[in-house]
Amino acid sequence: MDLEISGKNAIVTGGATGLGQQFVLGLAREGVNIAFTYMSEREEPQKTVAAVKKINPQIKAVPILTNLANENQIDIFFESALDALGSIDIVINNAGIWLSGQVKDISVKDWDLTMAVNLRAPFLVAQKFVNYAIQSGRRGHIVNVTSQAAFHGSTTGHAHYAASKAGLIAFSISLAREVAKAGINVNNVAVGIMHTRMIQANLDKDPNYYLNRIPQGRVAEPDEIARIGIFLASEPASYMTGATVDVTGGMLMR
Repeated sequence: MDLEISGKNAIVTGGATGLGQQFVLGLAREGVNIAFTYMSEREEPQKTVAAVKKINPQIKAVPILTNLANENQIDIFFESALDALGSIDIVINNAGIWLSGQVKDISVKDWDLTMAVNLRAPFLVAQKFVNYAIQSGRRGHIVNVTSQAAFHGSTTGHAHYAASKAGLIAFSISLAREVAKAGINVNNVAVGIMHTRMIQANLDKDPNYYLNRIPQGRVAEPDEIARIGIFLASEPASYMTGATVDVTGGMLMR
C-alpha cells in the first residue's frame, strides 16, 4: 500500500532508541524526513542517523538534544525542527518514562516528572504543531503512543505511568474534536509489552509473568508497533481521528 507520505516531514520524540527509533527508521523507508529528540549522548543518536542514511541517503534525519520535562527546551526543539525541515506534517509523541513505585511510596517529584514527560510534553508538542498548522493552512497527523495500562491500570507498581497514559487518551480525543475541521487527525497507538530498554530488565527478571498476560504468547518487537503508528500518520488513514488502536497482542481487546 502506498502511504502517500513520501516527501513529507515528521517530528518524533524519543527517536534514538526503542520504539521511537523504529518510528524514525520506518518513516525514512516511506521517504519522510525526520527530526527527533534524544535525552543524552548515551542513546547514540548518530547511530540512528547513520541507519537512516543507509536506508536512503537523501532523507534528512536531525537529532535534537531535548529534555522533554522542560517547556523551554520543547519550544527550542520545535523551532529547530521547523528550521531544519522547512515544514512539519506529522507529529509522533512517542517518548515516555516508566518509573516504578507503589502508590504509598511514589514521591511527588516522581509523579510530577512522569506527568511532565508522558502527558505535558505531548500536549506542548501538539499545541505547537496545531498552532503552526492552522496558521500556515496545513493539514497534518498527530500520533500519540499510549498504553494498555491506560485502560487496565498498573499491576506492577506504575500507577503514575498508567494515569499519564489515560490522560493522554482523553487529551487526544478532545484535541481530535477541536482540530478535525482544520484537517488535522489525532490518533493513539495503545502498546502492551515490547522488547525495549525501558522494560527489558523486568522481562529478564520474570518473563513468564509478562508472557502469561499476552494472549498471543509473545512479546512484541518495536517495529511491529511502529508500522501501525506510521499507518495512522498516512493518507490512507485520513478518515480516522480520535481513535485508539490496540497493538498489544490481545492484552487489551477493546
